[in-house]
Amino acid sequence: MSISRREFIAGLVAAPALVGLTNKAPRPIAGGFVDDAMGVGHSLRDGRAVPHPRDRRRVHVAVVGGGIAGLSTAWELDRRGARNFVVLELAAQAGGNARSGENDVSAYPWAAHYVPVPGPRATLVRELFVELGLLRDGEWDERSLCFSPQERLFMHGEWHAGLEPEFAMSLGDRAEFRRFADVVAAQRATGQFTIPSALGVSRASALDRLSMDAWLREQGFTSPRLWWYVDYACRDDYGASLRQTSAWAGIHYFAAREPDERGPLTWPDGNGWITKRLLAKLGGYVKTNAPVSRVRREGSRWRLTSARAEYDADIVIWAAPAFVAPYVVDELRAERRRTGFVYSPWLTANITLERWPAERGSQPAWDNVIYDSPGLGYVVATHQSLRTFEPRTVWTYYHAFADLTPELARQELVRRDWSYWRDRILDDLARVHADIRDCVSRVDVLRL
Repeated sequence: MSISRREFIAGLVAAPALVGLTNKAPRPIAGGFVDDAMGVGHSLRDGRAVPHPRDRRRVHVAVVGGGIAGLSTAWELDRRGARNFVVLELAAQAGGNARSGENDVSAYPWAAHYVPVPGPRATLVRELFVELGLLRDGEWDERSLCFSPQERLFMHGEWHAGLEPEFAMSLGDRAEFRRFADVVAAQRATGQFTIPSALGVSRASALDRLSMDAWLREQGFTSPRLWWYVDYACRDDYGASLRQTSAWAGIHYFAAREPDERGPLTWPDGNGWITKRLLAKLGGYVKTNAPVSRVRREGSRWRLTSARAEYDADIVIWAAPAFVAPYVVDELRAERRRTGFVYSPWLTANITLERWPAERGSQPAWDNVIYDSPGLGYVVATHQSLRTFEPRTVWTYYHAFADLTPELARQELVRRDWSYWRDRILDDLARVHADIRDCVSRVDVLRL
């Protein structure tokens, strides 16, 4: 049978549609919830009975909590020559918000993913970093300083370098950004805003009783670009909106950092890089899967009941979240209703990509933020790789629930299944990467 030229061309035009109809199904996406010890935490909250341990041990110091605070405490005790102490961690993995994971593509963070380069007054952090080989003769390890490009922002249909939306600013916007920088510099000069906070000038501040959005209005800032930028900073650091964040905390985000910082310091596994090295030295002191259900005074000592053993300690150092203490420490139980603390829930996800999605605008950065997104964007675990090209990668996606009250957000986290969060995350990313679902093979979700 002969085919005319017209019929042949018509067949070529129709071919893509026919191919689309016969394509294989979309890539299956594996994953699930990562163990976040929610059930153990709820048992402490609800006062459920816990198994009574048979072992009883005597220690000089008991540290409750094996996150970065507890591990830093262990480091300080060890360097002072203490040996008779224990660190009790609720979860199966120590590290808290500085935990990390790893797959056949890369190591990746589960929450905290960088450290601002500590200034000369942050002596203890610098001493730790000297010990870890990050600081030698006053010079920072170049491999641990974040490579370029560090940040980019998706706005008006494409990616732009940096997080301040300069390309979309009017002259008025630019003037307000300059004035905001001047105000932050003046606040920094007061000495109230430092890292660590113990170095700061301690005094009661009216900024504690004012929300960040009220402070911006009080200062006469009206630029929508500046308001977005400051709101993003509050959501990123505190999981809270401008309205929910105190002016003191909002200013601290900017004023506590070194004005000429070269960093930040970061690694593929985020702050898990630090955790792993502390555990390599101090892991013998750390007991995981050991939630402490009760701390009570007995004479001149303290009795701690954990899932592993009962401990008699001369000193207890609380290194777990402060809001947990009234549920565990007998002497603080009356504080439950008047603590005043409100803690923001979070969701993070590690997304494994078999290939990079198509890009619009500037090249991928370490931190990638979407303007006016409900999420906080993603960091790229393979960004610090020294290889010319990584064909596969892992992105760590962050979501703060600043649009809900913390109570409603916690209920949402518990109520929704994994597939709901997978789709919500990928829908957000599809706004900037239309082919994201063809790239992703796995989404693992952690509810904090």
